[in-house]
Formats: sequence, C-alpha cells, structure tokens
Amino acid sequence: MVAGNLARKMSRPIETEIHISESPVKWCSVSLSDMISCGKRLEASVFDVEAKQAQETVKCGRYKSLPLIGEHSPVKCAYYGGRLKRNYVSKEHKSSVGFVGSSEMLDIMPKPIKFMVNSPAINDLRVSYGMILLSRSGTIGNLTFVNKTLSKLLVSEHAIRLECRDFPGYVYAFLKSKTGQLLIKANIFGSVISEIEPAHIAEIQIPDAPMMLKQRIHDLIVGSYALRDESNKLIDTATKLMLTELHLPAIQDFQKTSAPVSTFDVKLSNLDLRLDASYHIPVVDAIVAHLKKYAAEVTTVGDSRISKTVILPGRFKRVYVEEGYGRVLVGGKQLGELDPSGKKYLSNTKHDKIFSSLEVHENTTLITRSGTIGKTMLVPRHWEHWVPSDHIIRVVPVNKDIAGYLYIFLASDYGYPLITHYTCGSVVDEIDDNHVRQIPIPLLQNQEMQKQINALALEANAKRYEAYKLEQQALRIVNDEVIYAR
Repeated sequence: MVAGNLARKMSRPIETEIHISESPVKWCSVSLSDMISCGKRLEASVFDVEAKQAQETVKCGRYKSLPLIGEHSPVKCAYYGGRLKRNYVSKEHKSSVGFVGSSEMLDIMPKPIKFMVNSPAINDLRVSYGMILLSRSGTIGNLTFVNKTLSKLLVSEHAIRLECRDFPGYVYAFLKSKTGQLLIKANIFGSVISEIEPAHIAEIQIPDAPMMLKQRIHDLIVGSYALRDESNKLIDTATKLMLTELHLPAIQDFQKTSAPVSTFDVKLSNLDLRLDASYHIPVVDAIVAHLKKYAAEVTTVGDSRISKTVILPGRFKRVYVEEGYGRVLVGGKQLGELDPSGKKYLSNTKHDKIFSSLEVHENTTLITRSGTIGKTMLVPRHWEHWVPSDHIIRVVPVNKDIAGYLYIFLASDYGYPLITHYTCGSVVDEIDDNHVRQIPIPLLQNQEMQKQINALALEANAKRYEAYKLEQQALRIVNDEVIYAR
C-alpha cells in the first residue's frame, strides 16, 4: 500500500513553481563584515531590511549626504541631561518651573503636573527655542520642535537635545519622515527597555539639499509650531476671561480654603452610594458652590443645551492594516498631540459597519476615561473621521456656539477635579459616560463674554489645523524633492 501511494504521487506532474504564503516575519542575511562594521551588534533592528533600503535611498539620492552630527554636519551637538534627584515643589512656589516627560513634550499644549525649583542644578533639563527633541528610551524616535510654549518648561533626560547649526526645521522634517524614522530605529538597543544614544544617531546620513530648499522646509516647520503657540495663547486668553467672569481664583487658593482631605464629615444623605473618600473631597463641593454664586446657572454636560450625546464606545476586535488602507486609531496616551505619534490604522473593510458609531468630528471634546483620567482634547479638522480608542469618551456638543466654551471649562484647572471627582475602580481608575453627563458646567451671566470665549477656542482649533497642514506640506517636500528626488 505504501509503495502504491508513493507511485501515484510520483506520477503527478511536477510543479514548476512553489507558492509560499508571505511570512509576517521579516528576515535577511548579514555578512560577518557587516556585523563587525556595525560594532559587532547582533540585534535584528540594526540590519532591518527597510532601514537598509532607506540608507541606500539617501546615499544614492540626488543630493550628497552628510552625517547627522559632526564638525561639518547640520547638527553641531546632541546630548541629554544626566540623572539628578528631582525635588518637586508645588505649582504656587515662587520660583517653580514646570517639568514634562518625553511623552508630554509631544502635546500641542503641554500641561506639567510636576514642578521644580528654578536653579542652576536643573540646567541639564532646560531646553531652548529651535532645539529638536527626540525620545531616547521606551518609545524611540518621537520628535518635537521646541517652540515658545515648550521652551518655558523643563524636559526629562529621556529626550535627546539636538542643536542645529542652521535650518533645524529641515532636520526635524527629515528625521520625522518615514525614511528618517527607519534610520533612527535601526540604532535601537536594549533587551528590556529600548534605548538609543546620541552616538548611535551621529552617523545617520541626511541629504545635503540646496540652501533654498532647506530654507523652504525650515520655514514651514517654524510656521507650524508658531501657529501652535498662537493657538495656545488664544486658549490661555479664553481661560482667563472665563475665570475672571466667574471670579475664580487660582485652584490652589480654593484648596487652601477647603477642609483637609485627610479628615472630613459626610452626611448620609450625601453619600450617593459611594464610600470612597475621593468622591467626597470638599474642594469639589466648594467649587460647585462658588460657581452657583457667580454663574447665571450651573447645569451639567448631559444638558440638551450643552451636548447632543456623550458616547462611551464599546470594545471591539481591532484589525490593523498599513497606512492608506484604514482609519487612524488614536489612543488615550496620544490625546493632546497634533499629529499622534505611532499611529495605527483600523481596516476599512473589517470595521466599515461600525465606523459611523466610532468616528469623531470637528469640535467634539474628547476625555480620557481610564488609567490617566481627565485629559481633554478638542477635535481639530484633520481628525475628522478618525477613531479614538474605547478608553476615550466623546462629548458631542449641541452646536458650534457651545463647543469651544464647553472645552475651555473642562480643560481648565477647575474642570479637571470635577471630571476626576467621579473616578472609580480598585485596580485601574475609570469613569464612564454617565459620570461625564453629571459634570457641572456653569453658564455665564454675560452671554456676550461666553460667545467670545467660545469663538477664541474655535479659532485656536482652526490654527491647529493650519499648523498640521504646514507640517504635512514640509514632509511631502522632504519626500518628493529631497529623499526621492532624481
């Protein structure tokens, strides 16, 4: 029987081609000399096929290439601060300076929650206008350009500082391009936590484009970040107008006048079936009492005059695809970024039936609901039809006349404690859509002032869209006229 079966198999015509299904694993062969030239490194990322192609593309491009860092290179030096003992102080300290990490530095409007005393001891953490910051541990390769907003803050030692000789906007755009990102990530090392050092990126080749072309790209990036500064100023102005109209002092002053959190009494009638102490912090009641005193009315987010709906999307199986074949998925960690880093794409074909219930639209307010609670974002125009994750609650305003004002209040120092007031959970902190509907919202006595605040917020959001367009234009020019120019 065995021989017969074998004979029948052998009698079949021999296939001239063998079709092998595409493997999800990328691989390549590496010569010993290549390994030695790369410092005897054995990590696969060093020999990534796409990174090698990117290297060849730059070297064989229209313009000669230069090492990124060096005596005759566009970047004169790259460094990061040494580790130091962080002695944090309160925000109201007379010489406090805000401190942000390598994730928060990517936000359009970074809001520090930690502060340090302004002294020579923290000089290593300072950044200056025109620097390029590159995340060097954990998540590698995230970039930001230091504008006026960020230059006022301290930044973690987990960000490499790049000081350019000229045209930092050009360097930023190249490093943020797909080619630049491949070249950066080819130098990652570390078995537990991924890291990168300035020495590893020094030899990255960057095209030496003509000065006029560099200037053009540089100006677009500088313009993009200037618009972000302008948008932040508008939001600051709107917030100050609201605080003035409601006679609200600094939040710290409110906390001082409230009873200590450690000990306070709660009436049985006010328990609301909640026994967690955080729910009954007196400062929340104090804020609401103050708002009722100075506002025309204190309503809630769920009021039909404020929102059409408050949406908490259900969980769903995510099918990811390459760029161009799906919708952008935004995670809670990315909320606050103009162009979210590490974007993922949900399949158009696999999720087409649920996109209508998941997608967001311009001027919707987004709120993170788990883990880190209370981070807010007003959806800019280029996020239209994008899909935030199920860890983000959507507050759809009833119309444009309230959208900006709603965001300004929720994003303020007073909105945050009113949002987090409803936090629940024993392991992971959470809030849900019902909690968000109950958040108090003051309506101003001066309706014209409320309209002005709303208009300022919407104008700020429009500037963020324009900032995004300028950066995307710069990236297209880098690709079409520099990297792939022939």
